[in-house]
Amino acid sequence: MTYDYEYLKKEVFALTSVDLNAYKEKQMKRRIDTLINKHKIVGYDKYVQALKTDRAKFEEFINYITINVSEFYRNPDQWKLMDEKIIPELIGKFGKNLKIWSAACSTGDEPYSLVMALSRHIPLNQIKIMATDLDKQVIAKAKLGLYGEKSIAAVPEDFKKKYFTKVGPSYKIADEIKARVEFKEHNLLKDAYPTDYHMIVCRNVLIYFTEEAKDEVFRKFSKALSKGGIMFIGSTEQIINCKDVGFERKSSFYYEKP
Repeated sequence: MTYDYEYLKKEVFALTSVDLNAYKEKQMKRRIDTLINKHKIVGYDKYVQALKTDRAKFEEFINYITINVSEFYRNPDQWKLMDEKIIPELIGKFGKNLKIWSAACSTGDEPYSLVMALSRHIPLNQIKIMATDLDKQVIAKAKLGLYGEKSIAAVPEDFKKKYFTKVGPSYKIADEIKARVEFKEHNLLKDAYPTDYHMIVCRNVLIYFTEEAKDEVFRKFSKALSKGGIMFIGSTEQIINCKDVGFERKSSFYYEKP
């Protein structure tokens, strides 16, 4: 039997339900090879065996392949547009009980940013965000709510003062913000999608997917939105064939379901 990358992909799918076929192969293979070399393991078969028998290596692998780079209010100009235009429009269409999904939420920076942004327009106790990620470890970090100074650099000053407490070198987000977010595990490529959402935020994740996988995910996001709902994507992304996958371009990073 040949223990090549195809073998690894099959074994990883059996172990984790993560389909590596959906990721750009060169990029992902390089990441995995770097991790294997770090442990001085020779061969994919030996590495698969380590994943099956060593819980720490298994969790490290999941954390490593689910690329987690996140920060609060990433690309502040896009959040300004959300505050001034997107949220008021959504409230105008759907009222104040908005259903919002933060997909591939990583360490929680994005859903917590959403809660703060919405709090300028809606009473805090009326805000509810569903936040999902594939990775158990980052969800645990998100629930903990401790962040470095760099992560919160772009947070508006009034929110920094109101909702963050310094704990040693870190900053802890207030429980009243945490209480507005429900975290769940979800695999964008495999699991069923929820429905009737008014806004979905999924930023800087799909850049790692193949074009086919991207199209499939965007089609599913479109079905998950109510008519008139909004999709907010990252500054490194665009939905080139937006009409084909069920969207109309509203501005650079906001798309609407017609």
